[in-house]
Amino acid sequence: MNKTDKMLVGERTFCVLLVLASLVVFYLAYQISGFSSINSPGAFPLGVALVMILSAGKIAVELIGKAKPDCSGWLDAFQQFRNTHFPRRTLVFGLLAVAYLAAIQWVSFYVSTFLFLVLSIVYLRGGRVLNAILIAAVLLVLIYLLFSLAFSVYLP
Repeated sequence: MNKTDKMLVGERTFCVLLVLASLVVFYLAYQISGFSSINSPGAFPLGVALVMILSAGKIAVELIGKAKPDCSGWLDAFQQFRNTHFPRRTLVFGLLAVAYLAAIQWVSFYVSTFLFLVLSIVYLRGGRVLNAILIAAVLLVLIYLLFSLAFSVYLP
């Protein structure tokens, strides 16, 4: 495993969020039925939440000895975090996915899925439009055959 003496940008914030999420999972697991016995419905989720809390605590303890990351200010730290974890390709594809989900409301499932597939294939593979149209058409036929004919599920 790759260990560094310096903290990565956003690592401390992620660790705090991990501890908080683990505590929320523990609380919600306790709300299921408490812990009356090892066979109670809440026992397994409580155990998983406890493992999450212990793991998050271990990560937090490991952060204590690490030096702060190389960044000058909050804006620089945010830009380093964004460049590392959310490169441009990821952001553009995410925007395409959000636009696809919004488009399903106004146009049919098949039209919006076809457009989403074509645009995402063209963007991610580098501009082969005819190839993207062919792949999207084949996938749409497979989706239609699988859901409409095999499973008898109506897609909007």
